Amino acid sequence: MDKQHKAGFVNIIGNPNVGKSTLMNAFVGEKLSIITSKAQTTRHRILGIVNGDDFQMILSDTPGIIKPAYELQSSMMDFVKSAFEDADVLLYMVEIGEKALKDERFFDRIKNSKVPVLLLLNKVDTADQELLENQAEYWQELLPTVELHPISALTNFNIKNVFQRIIELLPESPAYYPKDQLTDRPERFFVNETIREKILIHYKKEIPYAVEIETEEFLEDEDIIRIRSVIMVERDSQKGIIIGHKGSALKRVGVEARKDLEKFFGKQVHIELYVKVNKNWRSDARQLRRFGYNG
Repeated sequence: MDKQHKAGFVNIIGNPNVGKSTLMNAFVGEKLSIITSKAQTTRHRILGIVNGDDFQMILSDTPGIIKPAYELQSSMMDFVKSAFEDADVLLYMVEIGEKALKDERFFDRIKNSKVPVLLLLNKVDTADQELLENQAEYWQELLPTVELHPISALTNFNIKNVFQRIIELLPESPAYYPKDQLTDRPERFFVNETIREKILIHYKKEIPYAVEIETEEFLEDEDIIRIRSVIMVERDSQKGIIIGHKGSALKRVGVEARKDLEKFFGKQVHIELYVKVNKNWRSDARQLRRFGYNG
């Protein structure tokens, strides 16, 4: 008799920088979600899709759980709330040394979740045995109903076991997406995220969080992709910083983004970057909708 096909939505939640993006990329095997060490880098829910002969796992990677400070952050929190609502399996990710979630209401939702919750204790490669045992005890006491799995998303420790466990928990269902699909986000989204990752790496202070990217042109030929993207900032002074002395800083972003995109798309990429001032886009609901926030 044929094995039943399983499919479902697996949503990853947790505080900023606990390694959610690293875990998702380890599962999917492609660099889908931007990974840098600055807090709050994942702004959208990214669906990565892992397919097997008899399963389809749809992963969403949610922004870290933060109290909204301005419009953009409250839009990010909407993404997190919807992660609770459509999950078949929830992965609650914490790291060694971390105490309970910054937002009590979310914590209560995890405790009372109707769907299976796996608590992933990440970064165990940084801890000794005693600390690991103490941490496991702390979380088990706090959340007696969840399954605890120590992992290291970075070194892939225990990732395979967690992956298998998720498949066991998925409901029987036909595939939701075509089996050759890696993610439900369009190419331009990955261009934008790649450029933004480079900005997060190379610029300090508030610059990365005052930036949004819009890809105005994405033309794909047989052997080359031509891309034109605009980097939006909020003030003229930020524009100068992004461009840098004689354009050197902007050039570095372009070169590094191009290399990553060539790897991702598997073909030559030509990329042009421009910088525009778009005052206070983070607090303007209309602008935010244009950039894909708020639904």
